[in-house]
Amino acid sequence: MPTYETTPTESVWDYPRPPALRRDPRRIVVQCAGETLARTTRALKIMETSHPPVFYLPPTDVRMDLLRAASHHTWCEWKGMADYWDVLAGSSIRALAAWSYPAPRPPYEELADHVAFYAARVDRCTVDGYPVQPQEGDFYGGWITPEVRGPFKGGTRTHGW
Repeated sequence: MPTYETTPTESVWDYPRPPALRRDPRRIVVQCAGETLARTTRALKIMETSHPPVFYLPPTDVRMDLLRAASHHTWCEWKGMADYWDVLAGSSIRALAAWSYPAPRPPYEELADHVAFYAARVDRCTVDGYPVQPQEGDFYGGWITPEVRGPFKGGTRTHGW
């Protein structure tokens, strides 16, 4: 396991609104039911005020054969319409465990077809070998890693933030 500074270096309250998009070269791995769903060093990272970052992975680095399009969709005021995916790994079906933007609005076009995973709906997500803590709640899909500090939106009594 890699070593990390003991003090987080980024406050999610310093992240902008509308969100910022950055390339993140760290190794991202997503696993579920004994399968590696994704592995990349080419993630795109979205950072938005009050939220842990969300990592979007290029479809060429995702086992798309283990994803099934769901009929669920949501609307983001910044990125547009999101499509959702069920994960089919082993004998496990994880409903709405991932999402993507097939035609994101400007200036987020680079996110097109990249896949984000809810860490709480798969078995394990890591960033450079460090296990991700899922963002609380069932709507936002942020990944809490050692470099970020909250408080984070998404948990009980944070809806109106």
